[in-house]
Amino acid sequence: MKRGFFLILILMVLIPVTWLFVYKFEGKKPVVDMTLPSLYLKKSYEMSIKVTDPKTGLRKIMVSIMQPTMQSGKEKILLEKQYESTGFLGVLPGAKIIEDNFIIPVHSRKYGMIDGDAIIRIAVSDYSWRGWGKGNIFYSETKVIIDSQPPKVNVLTNRHNIESGGTGLVIYKLFEENIKSGIQVGDNFFPGLSGLFEDKNIYTAFFALSHIQGPGTQISVLAEDMAGNTTKRGFHHYIRDKKFPTDILNISDKFLKEKMPDFDVGVKNGFFQEKENPLLKKFLYINGEIRKNNVEKILSIPEISENKKYWDGRFLRLKGSARRAGFADKRIYKYKGKEIDRATHMGVDLASTANAPVKAANSGRIIFTEFVGIFGNSVVIDHGFGLCSLYSHLSRISVNKGDMVKKGDEIGLTGKTGLAGGDHLHYSMIVHNVFVNPVEWWDKSWIKNNITSKIEFVKQM
Repeated sequence: MKRGFFLILILMVLIPVTWLFVYKFEGKKPVVDMTLPSLYLKKSYEMSIKVTDPKTGLRKIMVSIMQPTMQSGKEKILLEKQYESTGFLGVLPGAKIIEDNFIIPVHSRKYGMIDGDAIIRIAVSDYSWRGWGKGNIFYSETKVIIDSQPPKVNVLTNRHNIESGGTGLVIYKLFEENIKSGIQVGDNFFPGLSGLFEDKNIYTAFFALSHIQGPGTQISVLAEDMAGNTTKRGFHHYIRDKKFPTDILNISDKFLKEKMPDFDVGVKNGFFQEKENPLLKKFLYINGEIRKNNVEKILSIPEISENKKYWDGRFLRLKGSARRAGFADKRIYKYKGKEIDRATHMGVDLASTANAPVKAANSGRIIFTEFVGIFGNSVVIDHGFGLCSLYSHLSRISVNKGDMVKKGDEIGLTGKTGLAGGDHLHYSMIVHNVFVNPVEWWDKSWIKNNITSKIEFVKQM
């Protein structure tokens, strides 16, 4: 009987003591989740930290920043917090802090630090009895770069004349790597790209004014480094205003009966049958919503343009063709004498004989060969640095995506696919995401004065 009593007594003592030792000697380190805006510290910078320890609870956290050049390498303490021990004499478990969150401002300039490498250190301990009572310790060092200076930009070209719907070229030099840069035109940004010159720090940026932008449009070079420091620098430029003509297009029943039945508008195909004059309603939907979507698709294609100059000299115009519509013509659509819609024509319509051969206006890489709504069968050629040419309404496409073509190579035949009323070529020039006036690129003198002379000037510097 006594033996059984002592066994029970021993178990009553041994089990809690064993549990206590297992609990207090747990070996899992605290978990730290740190979020940095970037590895580049600028003047205004905040880091967020979340610390957790679900076992024995948090004991202490310390966050510091250190730079070898600062006061012989001494650390600047950003955060230090001690959590009180809980439970009876720190032995028996009690209420504990298992999670905490911090937003820590980092003002490196106030600490006497200079631009360059630095280290953020984090140390977090818990109330485990491991490490002779010091607890499990999480420790990390994160290398960061202090950068408070905006990037330096030197504009190398000095003549920048541009008109509404026209193209411009700026060449500039940067003095550090990993800089996002380009030309800001109003609310639109045109990226600068290196690769045209041997010096990789020299950037080329084609930019454009849309047909509705004119004198007063703000144009500047914009450069932003990895820390978010920005430089916005204006440069000498002159903007000429340009007025574009108005054109009236009469929509006939013959045109509607010929084009509308086969024009696919997806789930909307049956919607217009319930409307009065369904063919006209379908046309208005196509000329509005579908046109908008198709234009957005076409203007997104130059995003894959390469930083290589494929083209040389003036761009070719469809041989023996007559112009049927101009760039940025303001179209007024009428049906039975009444205005029904408006749109802007973002290219030049060129008519020749039916199924006339369409030649590549200049050398480049085929980056698009698809049917696109109102544009019909279309080809886009990348001429490099965001400059592309578009050929639409083709009856046949003779090239494939990825092909390299030379100026004058046949890429297809004219036609009337899409929303074309007759056989012709719709030709457009695109700079990044803006349609520009093709007439400039057909002009040898304009290309020399505004593009190639600048390139040659910088090459000779």
